[in-house]
Amino acid sequence: MILRFFRRNDGNETIQRLYGAIVARSRDPAFYTDYNVPDSIEGRFEMILAHAFLLFHRLKSEDEDRRALGQRVFDAFCTDMDANLREMGVGDLTVPKKMKKVAKAFYGRIGAYEPPVDAGDAGALADAVLRNVYASKEEAALQARALATYMMEAAGALKDVPFATFAGGAFPLPSPAGATSNSTETMP
Repeated sequence: MILRFFRRNDGNETIQRLYGAIVARSRDPAFYTDYNVPDSIEGRFEMILAHAFLLFHRLKSEDEDRRALGQRVFDAFCTDMDANLREMGVGDLTVPKKMKKVAKAFYGRIGAYEPPVDAGDAGALADAVLRNVYASKEEAALQARALATYMMEAAGALKDVPFATFAGGAFPLPSPAGATSNSTETMP
């Protein structure tokens, strides 16, 4: 359509691309096969939270104006979660209660993942991943360590990515080990 060229660019396309990249990476089959993340609503939700954390962790070093990009991605995440709840048949009166749980889970993961990533403590991150992603099942300790290693490597790689990359809607992440992903947003 010719009219799209006359629209004011309010950045929504960039936000949707960034959030779309988070969701796409979260659906990478390697997480559900190689890392044995439960292929369930909860498991997929945890992968979205883990990848959203990686973006927000990277953006926290930016100035306030640039960090606003993260807030807009968080808003897109909330809109998507709201729509998904409604699509799953959650009633209008229950959606706000569920959304409070979603927000609590999001901020809980930030609080659990950020200190170990900042400290470079893969063991503490693996403990947090085991608790959150694998429901503290000790038999998943090896996978939790592998997923924590992936997250540490991704956080390290994202440090070197210029802000302009994110502002352009790209979220370049290293591929998870053994990935059979067809994701287009990967590190070289």
